Amino acid sequence: MPNNSAAEKRMRQEVKRRAHNRSVKSEVKTEITKARQAIATPSVSAESTVEAVRAAVSELDRAAKKGVIHKNNAARRKSRLMKQLNAAKLAGTSTK
Repeated sequence: MPNNSAAEKRMRQEVKRRAHNRSVKSEVKTEITKARQAIATPSVSAESTVEAVRAAVSELDRAAKKGVIHKNNAARRKSRLMKQLNAAKLAGTSTK
């Protein structure tokens, strides 16, 4: 337990910040999951797949800008997502 008023205030701030960061991270994970599912599902149109990836990239950028995740973490995850998207595009064009 905190021993002085400054430590008590710091604890209150950390609780709020932790809750906020958790919600931002959750939103990022949700958008990435939606994008990966759109990429993996062949019946989904290419436009909606690109839109899902765009939304995920936007969430990653927003989280990095807010300092919830590190900018290199966001860049790495965006890179992996785009790699999956491009691989799916190539696989889709070679079968047609």
